[in-house]
Formats: sequence, structure tokens, C-alpha cells
Amino acid sequence: MLRRRLTPLDRDILRLAVPSLGALVAEPVFVLTDTAMVGHLGAPALAGLGVASTVLQTAVGLLIFLAYATTPIVARRLGAGDRPGALAAGIDGLWLALGLGVLLLATLLPLSRLIVGAFGVEASVEAAALDYLTIAWWGIPGMLLVLAATGVLRGLQDARTPLRIAVAGFTANIALNAVLIYGLGLGVAGSALGTVIAQWGMAAVLVTLVVRAARRDGAALRPSALGIRAAGQAGSWLLVRTVSLRIALVVTVVVAADLGTDELAATQIWFALYSLLALALDALAIAGQALIGHGLGASDVPRVHAITRRLVGWGVGVGAALMVPLLAATPLLTIAMTSDEGVRSLIPLAVVTLAVGLPLAGLVFVLDGVLIGAGDGRYLAVTGILNLLAYLAILAVAIGMLGAGLAGLFVSFMVGYLAARAATLGWRARGTRWIVTGTA
Repeated sequence: MLRRRLTPLDRDILRLAVPSLGALVAEPVFVLTDTAMVGHLGAPALAGLGVASTVLQTAVGLLIFLAYATTPIVARRLGAGDRPGALAAGIDGLWLALGLGVLLLATLLPLSRLIVGAFGVEASVEAAALDYLTIAWWGIPGMLLVLAATGVLRGLQDARTPLRIAVAGFTANIALNAVLIYGLGLGVAGSALGTVIAQWGMAAVLVTLVVRAARRDGAALRPSALGIRAAGQAGSWLLVRTVSLRIALVVTVVVAADLGTDELAATQIWFALYSLLALALDALAIAGQALIGHGLGASDVPRVHAITRRLVGWGVGVGAALMVPLLAATPLLTIAMTSDEGVRSLIPLAVVTLAVGLPLAGLVFVLDGVLIGAGDGRYLAVTGILNLLAYLAILAVAIGMLGAGLAGLFVSFMVGYLAARAATLGWRARGTRWIVTGTA
């Protein structure tokens, strides 16, 4: 019955969005799996994982443009009929990802103790965070290659291959963590090691597939200085936009750490759930990036407008639909995520505040994806900074002046911050300045 109601455009969106879901949520699923398994090691271990995963998610998240900038660039060239050029741009993106990954590893690994110390947590929490972080850094180059290669395939309108790789990586991650954490008794360190192995395995398969496609179409495999520079420039504004988003999340965790260990552990659970659900909504935005880029490359402006309208409806609708199963899963999450009674008492609050903001999150993520697909990075960067300032002001009132505690923290993010983003994105999408056709 549902298939009969779907328009051809709906089918195009779902053809990319549904498979993108698996690939998009791979990293949050890794974090959620680690959280569930480490949660039974005690509150200090779980809080330590919260600190370490926040640092890692920030490092990787800052370079999400490796996927988000690559997808529309490749899609535009494909829409213009230049498949070899699309693959050449993708290869340059892979080289850029590898170089940045190695640079991050060499820079941040020696700084692990200093970074964790900046959170000001208890000694037991700091020790657990360091155990995880010093191992997990070695997976960063692999994770960045996964992002870049996934962006190439999405730009080529292929979302099924990244899905298959993501499912295989997730399955391997669960098995490895079970063996390393409990079977070999490595604890938090075993969780990090299992994730690193899974990340590199995914990277090896995805890169091999992109390289084979490039060879078939005669695209160069050597790095192009011009192409790498173009890829970096295309992502520079997205980097600023992403920095603002990551600062908002880091500030949230820092405030939670100041509230106490139980509050920080509960925030880690909230953060893991938010990452999973928010990126699941962003699967629609990924479809938008590929379709908007392709439509602009083909100079089909009416289709671009139609895609935008349909994505808004899908984003809000899916966000609302996710509220019910999330709320119903509260008792199960309370039991599954931790055995610490203090943390368990805070989980219902985390789940309810998260559920309330999901429809708004759906709107925000799809509009963000539309503008990324159009290459409107400068606007996203500028408004990202403004939205961050608004969030900091809301936090100052809710936590500093009103003393609202953990509830105030969650509501400030899920309602205040997302509302600010929805306003700036919605205003832009209603105009036409972001619509620029052609391959550039």
C-alpha cells in the first residue's frame, strides 16, 4: 500500500536514504555498542568512555566534510555526464583523507593526557579515558578513509555498497568487543582495540572498491595537487560549520562533567542515543546531498525545489515517528546500558528530552543536507557560529542562573539549540541564492 502512495521522487529519496542509514550510523553504533558493554564495568569506566568518545567524535566530526563535501562534488560531475571526472575527484578525496588521518594521529596521540585532563574528571575516570583514547587514535586514519570513500560512492548514487560494508563492520565490532572486553579481560582497552580493527577493515574494502571503479573508467589514481587543494577548499567552510557543532557537543559534556560522575555517565548514554538517532535522520539529508548535487549539475532547478520540499516532509515525519519506539524502549535502555543505580535513575530524563526534540532535529538535518548538497558552505559556517553563541547564552541562563541541572542541559540542547538552527536554515532554504547550477 505504501509503495503505491510513493511518488517517483519519494522512491529516489528512499533509494539513497534507506541504505545510507546503515553506513551513516556505523560510528555511533560503534559508540553505542561500546557504551553498553563498558557500562557493566562500572560508572568510572562508562564516564571515562564518555570523555574519550567525545574527544574522538570531535576529531572525526571536524573532518566529516571528507564525506559531505565529496558527495555533492562527485554528484555534480556525474549529473553533468563526466563520470571519469567524478571518480578523479573522489580519488583526490581519499588521498586528502589519508593525509589528514596520519597528521591527526601523529599530533593528538602524544596530547592524550593533556586533552583528557582538560575535562577535570576524577582520577578513576581519567585513567579509563586514557586507556581507551591511546588505543582508539590508531583507528582515525581508517575512519577518515571510510568517510571519504563513502562520500564518493554516495555521489555516484550508490548507497547500497556502503550499507553492506557498514553491516559487516558493525557485526565484527560486536564480536571483537565481546572477546576482547570479557573473554580476554582487557576492559576499556579491549573496547577500543575492537573498534580500531573494525574501522580499518571497513576502510580497506571501501578504498579497494573506489580504486577499481576509477581504473575501469580511466581516472587517475595518483594524487593531484590541484584536486586535493580543490577538495580542501570545498570543505573549508564545512569545517567551520562542523567546528561550531562539535563545540556545542563538547560544551554539553563539559557541563555534565561539572554536574557529577553519574550525570556525566548519563550524558554519555544520551550522547550515544542522540548520535544514533540524529544521524539516522541525516540519512535523508545524505540522499538530499546526492540528489541536490546531481540536479544542480544537470541544471534541473525545478527538480531541486521538489527534492527540498519532499525532504522537509520526510524529515519531520520520520523524527515524529521515532519518538514512540524511543519512549517505549526506556525500561530496556535503563537495564541494558548500565548496572549502576545512580546512572539508571537519570536515563528516563535523558530519553524523554531526546524524544521531544526529534521532529525538530529531523527538520534541521534535512535542511542542512540540502544546503550542503548545493555547496552553500559559507552560509552554513557563518550561521553555525551564530547558533553556537545562542546556545551558550541559553546554557548560561538554564544552568548558571536557574540551576536547572541535567534537565536544563538536555532541554537547552534539544529545544533551544535546534530551534536556532532550524530558524537560520529555514530562512535560507526559502530563498534562491543557494541555487547555483553547473559542475563548479
